[in-house]
Amino acid sequence: MRKTEIVPFVKWAGGKRQLLSQIQERMPENYNHYFEPFVGGGAVFFLTQPSKALINDINKALINTYQRICDSPKEFLSEVNKIDSEMWEDGKQYYYSIREHYNDKLMKSEYDVELAALFVFLNKHCFNGLYRVNGKGLFNVPYNNSRRASVEENIIWAVSEYLQNITILQGDFEDACKEAKKGDFVFLDSPYAPLNPTSFESYTKEGFDIESHKRLAKLYDELTMRGCYCMLTNHNTDLINELYGNKGYKIDVVSVRRMINSDASNRVGEEVIICNY
Repeated sequence: MRKTEIVPFVKWAGGKRQLLSQIQERMPENYNHYFEPFVGGGAVFFLTQPSKALINDINKALINTYQRICDSPKEFLSEVNKIDSEMWEDGKQYYYSIREHYNDKLMKSEYDVELAALFVFLNKHCFNGLYRVNGKGLFNVPYNNSRRASVEENIIWAVSEYLQNITILQGDFEDACKEAKKGDFVFLDSPYAPLNPTSFESYTKEGFDIESHKRLAKLYDELTMRGCYCMLTNHNTDLINELYGNKGYKIDVVSVRRMINSDASNRVGEEVIICNY
């Protein structure tokens, strides 16, 4: 049966669109269930479209959006189109009013269809599709001067149809992997280890610090012992090589463009793709 082509409905920092071919060629030919504990924009997930899959992310607003698109695509599209159609002459002023409304709903824990629509609008109209929050957990990324439509309706309908038989979780990456068994494939695309070891920026208020990276490396070892196929991607840093080197894992270094760095001369770098098979 031919798969419908699906692309991510959000842009996500650290997204794997530019590495898709290199990731796909390294995936195991056959596996049982697919697990992705840090789904983000889901570039790999939507490309491969496994029939048996579990996706997860710590970002509650992101997972709310996946769930709303899955359960209520018509209502979601209605909300997004309403937000898009009401954009004022002053796009910047409108963007910041939407951001304020979004943060107000976050403070009230109103994880509903409207929040999902606001989330996607902000993603498409903020700087580089970043999701960054301050110490209070409030979204604080500036406007990117775009007036583009927030969604392509055909993509949303395709995503909703595909997600019907997918398990969608929100929580810690270890919890998301509890049911992973021998023969399952686990794709681990965690928040990046910093290029500068002294700077850790978080995309959720919970953050992802050095201890989180150590805990992830321990999980990778445990999943390997269970007989799972594991693939992990991250920056090619001393920390990552220290955590995964000398264990018999296959570590491939690949060149990437870094789209978020404001200095164009610093936009070329290296990442690693680590496999245990």
